[in-house]
Amino acid sequence: MADFQISLEILAFSLLCTFVALGLLLRERWRSKRIRAKLVTVSEEMDALSLYDANTGLLNRNGIETALGHWIARADGDGSAFCAVFLTIDEFKSHNQAFGQEFGDQLIKLSAQRLESLLPAGADLSCFNDGEFVLLLSGNGAVGLDAARLLLDRFAEPLKHDHGTTVLTCSIGVSVYPEHGARSRLLVNASIAARQVSRQGGGDFCLYDPQMSADLREQTLLVADLRQAIEQGQLELYFQPKVDARTLHITAAEALLRWHHPKRGHVSPAVFIPLAERNGLINMIGNWVIEEACRVAGHWRELGLRMRVAVNISGYQMRQEDLVERIEEALHRYHLQPGRFTCEITESVAMEDTKGTQKTFEKMRAMGLHVSIDDFGTGYSSLSTLRRLPASELKVDQAFVADLGESEDARSIATSIIGLAKALNLKVVAEGVETQQQCDWLMKIGCDELQGYLFSRPIPAAEMERLAMAAPNDRRGPGFSDSLFNATVVAELAELAELPGQGAGSH
Repeated sequence: MADFQISLEILAFSLLCTFVALGLLLRERWRSKRIRAKLVTVSEEMDALSLYDANTGLLNRNGIETALGHWIARADGDGSAFCAVFLTIDEFKSHNQAFGQEFGDQLIKLSAQRLESLLPAGADLSCFNDGEFVLLLSGNGAVGLDAARLLLDRFAEPLKHDHGTTVLTCSIGVSVYPEHGARSRLLVNASIAARQVSRQGGGDFCLYDPQMSADLREQTLLVADLRQAIEQGQLELYFQPKVDARTLHITAAEALLRWHHPKRGHVSPAVFIPLAERNGLINMIGNWVIEEACRVAGHWRELGLRMRVAVNISGYQMRQEDLVERIEEALHRYHLQPGRFTCEITESVAMEDTKGTQKTFEKMRAMGLHVSIDDFGTGYSSLSTLRRLPASELKVDQAFVADLGESEDARSIATSIIGLAKALNLKVVAEGVETQQQCDWLMKIGCDELQGYLFSRPIPAAEMERLAMAAPNDRRGPGFSDSLFNATVVAELAELAELPGQGAGSH
């Protein structure tokens, strides 16, 4: 009897342990199920968040790619068409560099709000990248172009922000499904169309054309060749002389870049310079131009040819912190005076009120570089800004010079520019002088220096040297008159005293 009771107690204890274990197992399974459900919910929430841009709340790149898949599935199912509208804010990177990332984010957010206010029913809008938006909407190319026109007009309205007011422009490309490619190409082709608009100045829109892709491939190959052009010796500087308007003696020479491609022959700077700027090569090429111009000028100096050498400085270079230091090093290397080196900067770049550009101007002033405002008359100069710049001369844009013989308006503008320059104590150079009539007019209204095909086309350095040697001699060197700018003409002994290591001068 006692044994039976013990057996019952053991059995009861075993059953109790089994029930406890089963309870624990069920509880763990329940908890695991809850955890898995929570993980699924969190994962879904994270997936949803990964489709949206944190700054604007719009679909991001992943989001619009997902939406694109739905649009294509629907279009394939019912045979309908839809448009991809690719919008890029013109000069967005410049705004970002000038005022900082926070300002750039604000511009994107305000732009997104504008676009959302125009969003058609059923359309999808994405903040695709910094300064870039993508819109998907039903309809054919005409519908897409109408939408682009509305977006362009909306962007033209002044935009108020923390730093004041900005007028933005944009470049818009439109592609149509299925006409302009499958899923993998539709957005790419819309962006190619937008890039085409941007290259032509921006502030417009266009429909994608297959030729644009062919052009892009051609440019891609050209950029690859351009990267090798310097080390393979394909770049060369040509020089176009500037002459004294009173004596017609050579006083300076402008360095102009040429590219001799081994297969394509001569490639125009109008083609490869914009490519260099868009693909991050302008700094490398600009450095080479500065170094080569100084090398040639140093050689001419050894021959006794004393004249100023001018180099075009791009807006990108003006925003580089070490531009002036690089110029200074090159001048020191070839024993040249800062006043003999002219930095030609376009009026539009000179008027940029950015910290980087203004800081570079101040360094140029401190170093004593000769600064020329190029293409003057084509921009919107502020007289107060012009007075603050360390400029010594203005170059009248050749568009005005070309019409001097026939247009009274052109003569009035040229006369006004020269009068303004004289009032600001600036010298005036007229470029693009091709006829004797233009030359006579410019001399009559008081222009100081002339440059153009009437005197010489851009020529290689060796030919420029021969041209100078063939001119009448004077005491300062073969064929060179006293410069109009006193800072560049000094007596030989005084000049020697200014060379590095020879006296107080450091440049």
